[in-house]
Amino acid sequence: MKKSPLQIVNDRFGSKEKLVETVQALADGGLWIERINKDKALDNVSNRKLLHLHDVLSAVKDEVGSRDKLVAAVAKLEKREGDEKHQETLAAMPTPRLWDRYQAAKSRN
Repeated sequence: MKKSPLQIVNDRFGSKEKLVETVQALADGGLWIERINKDKALDNVSNRKLLHLHDVLSAVKDEVGSRDKLVAAVAKLEKREGDEKHQETLAAMPTPRLWDRYQAAKSRN
């Protein structure tokens, strides 16, 4: 039987508060563009979304290191590293979307 997101959070982190702290620590490391509502913050985000965000930010940090390096890697894999307009467009994308694009470009090459 598949575990629920709450069970996964409790197994891996102990509580939702610890998961939120971990995600915020990863986000402060330059892997995140600030797009959340300051009043609600990450405390009101669902467990499923927080787990996904933690997995994505951890994978980006382990594989490429930072968000800027991820943008450069996507541009290079798409063979458009000289196109400044394209890199600006990539830089405006959220990190999970950039990560998906990176993985797709990597599998194509």
